[in-house]
Amino acid sequence: MSRESSALILSAALALAGAGFVVAPTVQAAPQVSVGVGISVAPPAPRFERVPPPRAGYVWAPGYWVWNPRMHRHVWVGGRWMRARPGYHYMPARWRRGPHGHWRFSNGYWVR
Repeated sequence: MSRESSALILSAALALAGAGFVVAPTVQAAPQVSVGVGISVAPPAPRFERVPPPRAGYVWAPGYWVWNPRMHRHVWVGGRWMRARPGYHYMPARWRRGPHGHWRFSNGYWVR
């Protein structure tokens, strides 16, 4: 094995060891295809946020942790008021543990 190929293998191994997260594409039966990002680092417990008093015409969206790949860690996004949508219910952002132990993030969304 040449010196250059040894250095290349060592560099690749170090890069994989220090990555801190895993990109896990998910392919479903044709024609539906989706791509998600899974990470092996569990999010911290939610931070305590004092919910402000109710505000007419608005819904409180609680804060959540989001993975920041540049910083290789979770970053807190504080809660905020969102304009209410009549006939809809807001489902907050959340983390779910998926297959193979990876954590998957789902943004908040509105449900009829």
